[in-house]
Amino acid sequence: MTARIVLLVTSPRLPAGLLTAAAWDALRAYPVFAAGDSEQAGALRSSGVPVTVIESDPELLLAELARSGEAVVWLAGPAGDEGFARSLGLRLAREPGLAELELMYGSWDPPGARLLDAVAVMDQLVSPGGDPWKRAQSHRSLAPYLLEESYEAYDAIEAGDTDALREELGDVLLQIVLHSRLAEELPEDEAWTIDDVAGGLVDKMVRRNPHVYAGAEVAGLEEITENWDRIKKAEKSRDSALDGIALSQPALALAAKILQRTHRAGLDVPLPAGADLGSRLLRIVAEGGDAEQELRRAALKYAEDVRAAEPKNVGRDE
Repeated sequence: MTARIVLLVTSPRLPAGLLTAAAWDALRAYPVFAAGDSEQAGALRSSGVPVTVIESDPELLLAELARSGEAVVWLAGPAGDEGFARSLGLRLAREPGLAELELMYGSWDPPGARLLDAVAVMDQLVSPGGDPWKRAQSHRSLAPYLLEESYEAYDAIEAGDTDALREELGDVLLQIVLHSRLAEELPEDEAWTIDDVAGGLVDKMVRRNPHVYAGAEVAGLEEITENWDRIKKAEKSRDSALDGIALSQPALALAAKILQRTHRAGLDVPLPAGADLGSRLLRIVAEGGDAEQELRRAALKYAEDVRAAEPKNVGRDE
């Protein structure tokens, strides 16, 4: 039977020792080698599996395989040891009779695993010795950036550019992670973490979607929306249908939201009849449609006309 080298790759984002049954079988059956100590190696030793540290040299591992006679396991480090795996693969390609190389995944990154990396990187940047600019910020000083990044994500959506949207959402996420890390530095009775943010979001999604998590029967999207509003109202203990509206949003969007909430509440409140610009604009918004979007579209079209009317630079120096 051909000897085997098992290249065991594990996720550094999962707790050390949390491995598949197949990985544990291989680790307990064959000698285990690694290029250095790691949390994974420590967890294996604590479970009674010896891990021997050697240089990441294919010839050294082949020598250990010759002594074993059947198989050895190479425990890849947190970065995957791609360079060593490539060198080993090339060595065995030149002399395939030496051993079979088997790639085994002992654990995989779960969906969202890179979010853990984002949190870890931000923690390093805001901690002593990190980035002085980020350490000097506050929730208030960062507020304009949160708006700016959100608008840039909106622009990407309007442009239909999904690659740009992915990048811009990353910038929005940066703001969320940074705000959460700064909140850890608040006084003990005010501090919170990114886990508090995520935990609150999870709880809210479960509460407000009883048709998914609590077996509630719904007839359609309208009833789902009604349930959401009812549950939200009960959570917030609000005194008015208008409570909770973001007052800092653009004026046309604010007017549309106030009118929408008023309609949902079944209230019949006359619109202002004044001739001033604000009153007239509110009546226009009440006529229906997305006034914010319509004005944006008209403004951008006008901007194109302005650019077309501008004199072109003729004879400009190269």
